Amino acid sequence: MRTIVGFFIAAVISVQAPVQVHAASLADLTNADAVGGLKDALTQGASAAISKLGVENGFFGNDKVKIPLPDAIKRVEGGLRLIGMQKQADELVLAMNRAAESAVTEAKPLLVNAVKNMSVQDAKGILTGGDTAATEYFRKTTSADLTKKFLPVVTKATEKVGLAQKYDQLAGQGAKLGLVDAKQANIESYVTQKTLDGLFTMIAEQEKAIRKDPVGTATGMAKKVFSLLGK
Repeated sequence: MRTIVGFFIAAVISVQAPVQVHAASLADLTNADAVGGLKDALTQGASAAISKLGVENGFFGNDKVKIPLPDAIKRVEGGLRLIGMQKQADELVLAMNRAAESAVTEAKPLLVNAVKNMSVQDAKGILTGGDTAATEYFRKTTSADLTKKFLPVVTKATEKVGLAQKYDQLAGQGAKLGLVDAKQANIESYVTQKTLDGLFTMIAEQEKAIRKDPVGTATGMAKKVFSLLGK
């Protein structure tokens, strides 16, 4: 099977000893091609993740990333439903996920920029790392900026649907039962963090798919590079 490990080997050969490349097809694969192919694949993977999340039910309809009520609230959710707040609890969950679906579309420029700024050393680290090495690179280089980007979008969305007030209502009931920490009172921060978590979860899925079948899942420069490696 053609794997991303083979891609790394070709990249290392082309950097360290291009005159020793044995296969004619690999001899034409420069380091720029190798890194370019990786960047192309990562851009495609990030874009695919965003396209799956930044639509209606992208979060709400996907159990892998659906944003639940905060843990403290979940402890009292059953009780709240029993005392007539089932509708509010359901609306809160839906509104949190709709906010995430709106915010995640803001991620693409930052992720693309992270790929553009990737060094050869970064590329080697990703290629020799685990199944989610690229995802961890994105997490390390973009989390702070994504948080700043997501937060105002989430805040605007929560204000539009009255999410903050609904959360406060639920949190207030939980506080009366001594089960809600004051730190979970900021719904905007909670949703923003969960949006980040969901995004990186989906990017990790795309990365694993590319590592498993790079030729079948890539296009453009990435497909060209991986196709050469298969010759």
